Amino acid sequence: MTAETSTDVEVGSPAPAGEKVARSGLLRWLIMGLGTVGVVLAVNQQFLLDIGGFQPLGNAYLYYLIGIFLAVSFLALPISRALDGGLLWVNLILAALSLASAGWLGWHGLEIIQKGWEYDAPPTADLMAAILILLTLEGVRRAGGAVLLATAMLFGTYPLYAGSMPGFLWGTQFSLVETVRAHVLGVESIIGIPMQVVAELVIGFVIFGSVLVVTKGSDFFMELASALLGTSRGGPAKVAVMGSGILGSLSGSVISNILTSGPFSIPTMRKVGYPPSYAAAIEACASTGATLMPPVMGTVAFVMASFLGVQYSTIVIAAVIPALLFYAALLFQVDMYAARRGLHGLPRAETPDIWPVLKRGWPYLLSLMVLIYVLMGLRLEARSPYYASVVMLVATSFDRRTRLTWTRLKTLVLDIGVNIATLVAVLAGIGLVVGGLSYTGVAGAFSRELLLYAGGNTALMLIAGAVTSFVLGMGMTVTACYIFLSILLAPALIQAGLNPIASHLFILYWGMLSYITPPVALAAITAANVAGSKPMETGFRAMRLGMPLFVLPFIFVYDPALIMDGTWIGIVERIALTLVAIWAVTSAFESWIYGIGRIGWPSRVAFAIGGILVVVPELLTSLLGGAVLAGVIAANMLLRRTVASNV
Repeated sequence: MTAETSTDVEVGSPAPAGEKVARSGLLRWLIMGLGTVGVVLAVNQQFLLDIGGFQPLGNAYLYYLIGIFLAVSFLALPISRALDGGLLWVNLILAALSLASAGWLGWHGLEIIQKGWEYDAPPTADLMAAILILLTLEGVRRAGGAVLLATAMLFGTYPLYAGSMPGFLWGTQFSLVETVRAHVLGVESIIGIPMQVVAELVIGFVIFGSVLVVTKGSDFFMELASALLGTSRGGPAKVAVMGSGILGSLSGSVISNILTSGPFSIPTMRKVGYPPSYAAAIEACASTGATLMPPVMGTVAFVMASFLGVQYSTIVIAAVIPALLFYAALLFQVDMYAARRGLHGLPRAETPDIWPVLKRGWPYLLSLMVLIYVLMGLRLEARSPYYASVVMLVATSFDRRTRLTWTRLKTLVLDIGVNIATLVAVLAGIGLVVGGLSYTGVAGAFSRELLLYAGGNTALMLIAGAVTSFVLGMGMTVTACYIFLSILLAPALIQAGLNPIASHLFILYWGMLSYITPPVALAAITAANVAGSKPMETGFRAMRLGMPLFVLPFIFVYDPALIMDGTWIGIVERIALTLVAIWAVTSAFESWIYGIGRIGWPSRVAFAIGGILVVVPELLTSLLGGAVLAGVIAANMLLRRTVASNV
């Protein structure tokens, strides 16, 4: 992941960073060398290998990891776009300072805990901590941008003036030295939950995503989708939905997913008649939804599991039904669009046969099965991507088209190093936000005040949370937005009686929406660049196609059956009703009902209202919605028969 896509900080990167980091040979070797040391350190820690008798304790390991990958971020990410590749000596100095300061802290990791340096540290420790904070701020600026830097600085310095703030914003105040010690030597800030999640869980999935791409797994999944759906009505659009969904669910990256699958999917959609902006919007929505699709999802899902104190598999199970419903909505829309405009699929001669594709792609299917089995069956969440990556590397070595050549190995190592470095730089900065709110006690006070002001009105709280998540998602990474609101907003939603997992997923979903909603619409703009369409037109089309993402969070918050919380009968019933609602609303958007054809504005409005009523969790309201849908269908069928008889 590079500076150009640094706002898209999730697991993996389908577009190899090694192909994008244009640097001198020596610098590339430095990046690869440091990245390799960091990965070996992570593997040593995860599998307790005790390589060379070196097995650092928890906080020491985190300091070492931060030092190594902050150094990589300074070497790989430019000071600014205008100075891309310039001022090399500055980057080398910052990288050396990262290694020195974090390395010193790691070497004294046991003393930090045993002697309570968080409260009373020697001058050298204070100096190293101060240096690491400054380096962290520069790292988050390069990897996350100016908005994220401003957020980290605002809340990171909050302990300095918390005692002067009014009302519920008042908190415990710290001196400058105390603030520095708390952030760096304490366990709730830079080395808090976000960094712990990266160190313990995410690195393995970054490796898995990079291996998948370098061994051409992305080609296989797009070919598989084309073989299954390419010849159907509007087939290329369905291929984009399915292919991008599968690929993105394994890589967890929105922008990189578009840049990988978009050059294939968008031209083929245009070939069968989809307008450029519509084709780009489909790709943007499919790639955005992929980060909500198990089994891998994105970095934020691992952080969510840690905040909730549950296994990652619990989050996966909860997220699977809403994600599948979103993709069902996309398939409904692209199919109805094709039906209304008479679009066809690709000729059979232009689509691959399914069996040859499966035969070539067995290494990826095998590694995916290993990943799911170890993740869900053996419950070895942290180790599952390592096992799956090894299986994939071994299995793909039998084919010269996919085996790991020397060139691909260098690309893989560079890709992994830059991706992890970007994550570490961003999440170390987010740690300052978490620490500032935690140490001052403002986070708990904010949640209590929000609950008090809402007066127990959960709808008001959810709307406020949705708007806040969306706005913050415009300027922050999804992970940063989620972490921020999981501290401030999620506790209030849970105290109001809402399901904890549903509350956290609600924040995640709304934070994601800025990817497809103007004015930011980063995913839509990226897809528009590939398609050659107008960015804002593409953004509004993507917002319309992604409308289920706006509604689904409210549905599963009020009725957690959609996140697999309830009886099997209740879960099946809620899934069926939601599918009916999605079909009805989609039919209204596309002015097309299966078996009937085109419908006019009165029927579209009534069908949309009926679909919304169906999904309301009250029996009478749901029955009323069903009656409205049945009435619209009956009226249109009668109208068609009347017209046919007159003709």
